[in-house]
This record gives sequence, C-alpha cells and structure tokens, in this order.
Amino acid sequence: MLTGDFYRFEDLLPGDEREILARTREFLRAEVAPVANHHWNRAEFPHHLIGGFAELGLAALPYRDPAPSSLLSGFLALEMAHADPSMATFFGVHAGLAMGSIAACGSPEQQERWLPAMGQMEQIGAFALTEPEGGSDVSQGMRTTARRDGDTWVLNGAKRWIGNGTFADLIVVWARDEADNKVKGFVVRGDNPGYAATKIENKIALRTVQNADIRLTDCRVPEADRLQNATSFRDTAVVLRRTRSGVAWQSVGVMLAAYDIALDYARKREQFGKPIAGFQLVQDLLVRMLGNATASLGMCVRLAQLQDDGTYRDEHSALAKAWCTSRMREVAGWARELLAGNGIVLDYDIGRFVADSEALYSYEGTREINTLVVGRAITGHSAFV
Repeated sequence: MLTGDFYRFEDLLPGDEREILARTREFLRAEVAPVANHHWNRAEFPHHLIGGFAELGLAALPYRDPAPSSLLSGFLALEMAHADPSMATFFGVHAGLAMGSIAACGSPEQQERWLPAMGQMEQIGAFALTEPEGGSDVSQGMRTTARRDGDTWVLNGAKRWIGNGTFADLIVVWARDEADNKVKGFVVRGDNPGYAATKIENKIALRTVQNADIRLTDCRVPEADRLQNATSFRDTAVVLRRTRSGVAWQSVGVMLAAYDIALDYARKREQFGKPIAGFQLVQDLLVRMLGNATASLGMCVRLAQLQDDGTYRDEHSALAKAWCTSRMREVAGWARELLAGNGIVLDYDIGRFVADSEALYSYEGTREINTLVVGRAITGHSAFV
C-alpha cells in the first residue's frame, strides 16, 4: 500500500483493478525505481524496461472494452510518477497523448491499424504540438503548415519539447491546413523522409525523457495517415483535457514519493541523540506534506469519478492540474529541506523529484493558463489575451 494514502482512497478500487495496480506497483518498485537515478543522471532512456510495461498490458488498458475505471488509470499514473516521473511522462506521452489522439480522432480503420501494436508497445508514439515559438498560444499561433497535394499532404515547420521524439515510431503531428486555416492531425512515421528529430540537451528536469526538437521539411504524409476526425484545435483539446488530469495524478505520485523519502529519513537520521522524527518542527513538515498530498489525492479521486460519469469539463481538469502541481512543488521542497544537505545529491533520491517537479508544474498547461480556464468557467468572462 501507499504509505501516504492516509484516507485509504485505494480501497475505492474494485478487487480486479486493485490486482492490476498491485502488479504494476511491484514492477515499478522492483525494476524501475532502482535504476531511475542512473538513467536520470546520464540523460539516457532505459529501453530495456519497455518490455516490462508491455507484459503488464498497461498501454492497451484504456482502449479495451470494457475500459477500466478512470480511478485505476489515475492510480497507475500516480504509481509511475512515484517510481520515476520520467517514466510516467514517457508512458503518458505514448499511451495518453499519442494513442489518445488516434482513439479520439482516428477513423475505425486507423484505430485498428495503429492501436493494437501501440497497445503492445511494439510501436512507440509521440505527440507533436508545442512549437519553438508557440506554447500556451499554439492554438492560434501554430506555424507548422500542411498543404494538400493530390493523395498526400506536405508538412513544413518545427516542433519543440516532443517527448519520445528521438525514437518514436509514430508521431502525431498537428499542423494548420493552408487551405482552410484549421488545425489537423497527421500520423508521421519516425523514418519518414523530411522528418528530423534532435535530442534536447542540458535539461535539469525529466532528464530520462528523450525530448526532441523536430524539423518537418517537405515531409509527405499520405491522406490515409491524416486523422480523419481531427478538423480543428478543439479535437486536440479533447485529448489534452484527459491527459491534463493524468498530470495531476502524477503530481500526487511525486508528493507521496517525497513524503516517503522524508519520513524514512526522519526515522533513521539522528541528531542530539535521537531520531529527528521526534522533533516538533520535523513533524510539522511531515504533516504539511501529508496534508497537501491527501487533499490533492482527494481532488483527483473526485475528478476520476466525474470522468466516469461523463460530466467532467475542461475546468475540472484545469483546476486539478494547477492546484496539485503547485502543492507538489511545496512538498518536494519541504522534503528536500528536511534532508538538509543530503537532499541535494541523487543518492537520497529527493533531488530528482525536486527537479522533475518543475517540469510537471509547467507542461500540459501552465498554472496561469489553467487558472484562466477555471476563472472563465466560474465568472463567465474570458481573461485570455
């Protein structure tokens, strides 16, 4: 069980889903967590772990019939981030953004053509939306273009911060149609002429994730590989709404990992002749961490219930992402504070979570942008530029 699941939210899962979560937790803690620092420090991706994820069948879970509960999907994202936020991000890009785009915007034929292999992780996906000059405003300022030429499309432009971009087999690229100025989606193969990916170096967060700068130069894509049901940026937003919820769950995973590290350290570290867990100020830090994590987990659990009811909206995901990631930064910082000097070396793990929390705080919509989404919903007035 999760040490920090103080109110036992996990008990809300039915028995079969708890078994899936238990198997996943065992794999993550036995195979992923022990090597996380090694690969993070070297900015290398542990390709050998993909087989373990595939054996668990996690990528295909959300797309099977019947689909598992959103609560299980959330707890799986939490557990991945608890072990390694980089691997949680890798998986979220593949199974959430890339597969989710095909599931939401692809035709039945396209879904059948791509999703089974991606579900078995025989083909890895990426999602190319953000651009070098376009982040929060990419819906209106997208510069990557698509031009119809007979039975093919010609793509030109650049994308940035594309997770899995250096080794993905299938990349969902969003581009603006020159003819009607609407955003459309295309599945580009990693070996497609005109597609070039360059690894982004010198990151201080999520170093294991292979983020790429992508250049599309007269990249030809068959009409058959255009996502047939993606006709505007609103279709992209449908995918982002759900993956934004996943980032909220990931941030809870980081909080609970930081809490676990700090609690274990406090019990073992002695000062003035006794464990520091017995000092009032240390207990205050631990309880503040637990409070943030518990409140955030409760928000995510309710969000999952709204998802399964079909009643959740953009503002629900936006509030969870903005709130939980903000609390995550506090918890990671407090845990680092409790470890004092030992908190800045990888040997004690917490330094990696402190750094990675900065990336989770920023991607899938900044706190400011998500705040404006919620603000518009509660006031009825848009404060976007």
